[in-house]
Amino acid sequence: MNESLNLFINLARIITEKTRPFTGGLDGLGFSEFTILVHLNNAKNHQMRRIDLADKLGLTASGITRLLLPMEKIGLITKEKEPRDARVSLVKLTDSGRRNLSESMERAEQMAQAIFPAERLEKMSGLSDLILDMGDRLE
Repeated sequence: MNESLNLFINLARIITEKTRPFTGGLDGLGFSEFTILVHLNNAKNHQMRRIDLADKLGLTASGITRLLLPMEKIGLITKEKEPRDARVSLVKLTDSGRRNLSESMERAEQMAQAIFPAERLEKMSGLSDLILDMGDRLE
């Protein structure tokens, strides 16, 4: 196995292992659901097109739909039609979703700091940019 494939396999394993504690540890939210709430919270008017949200998470349209359905049922998000184009589906963060995000943010930050304490962050400066650059190359 070449070094590139070995690195990719190890990165995938590490990401899987490090996101596992987030699942259920964020007031019942999984890491993907938490990430959806973060992206919606940061979006203009707390809403995004479903396909843009899928892209942010690296998912397909059907993959994001599967994640959004239970979130809508429990009131974290709502789905709306774009007023100018009925074919476009918007996902909007609800007040309940904002509260849930706010309540789980401190715990998520603590968990992330346990994975990346300050002394490790200094050693890893530039890693985030490198990873994003790798993502751009996969497209």
